Amino acid sequence: MDAVWILPVLLVLPLLLWTSSTFVFYFKKCFYVAYMMLLAVIAIPICILKSGGRDIENMRVIRFMVRHVKYFLGLRFQVSGWEHLQTDGPYVIISNHQSSLDVLGMMEVLPDRCSTIAKKELLWAGTVGMICWLGGIVFINRKKTSDAKNVMSDAAKTMLADKIRLWVFPEGTRNQNGGLLPFKKGAFHLAIQAQGLTADDVTLLSEQSFGIMRSAFLEISGQSVQSNGPSTH
Repeated sequence: MDAVWILPVLLVLPLLLWTSSTFVFYFKKCFYVAYMMLLAVIAIPICILKSGGRDIENMRVIRFMVRHVKYFLGLRFQVSGWEHLQTDGPYVIISNHQSSLDVLGMMEVLPDRCSTIAKKELLWAGTVGMICWLGGIVFINRKKTSDAKNVMSDAAKTMLADKIRLWVFPEGTRNQNGGLLPFKKGAFHLAIQAQGLTADDVTLLSEQSFGIMRSAFLEISGQSVQSNGPSTH
């Protein structure tokens, strides 16, 4: 008799899925988090057996296992310019960051030997944190600028020595305000160390990148472009 309550739940669940867009949104969100944690449980032993531990090559396993998740959430991606990522040697990819679903878009185009930079808190996100560590993701403490700079400096050395690529969200955090937050300069210091410009070029490179990305973001969003110039950090 203790399980009698399950029947009403099973009857109400499809009704809510059919009639409430808000319920569908939160249901999909919970499913996404739970399913990603389940996939991580499967991927962890595969990565350990394949690479013996933390290795950027594990990102291939992660990419393969995650790319089908979009179908469960009703998402589809249209990719253009993918050929520009097929460049030899180290480089930095930057993108805006709106939600945890950005991971699905990233996996659509992630090149080989490419990892990302993420907040340190993600390291403690259960099985997801573990698989991120195994994939060579670089964790930074956003609350301690000095620590973040040291990590970025070490990441630049590793990027050059091992010929890897890094995906960076230059806004520094998720942003859902309908535009772009000012870019932090860490990604551009990394890029300059990989391509050989100088520190004097950081501000210009940051501003140019902001302008290009903002124009593309507004165009995709169907908004008019009004260039007021970014305020950089």
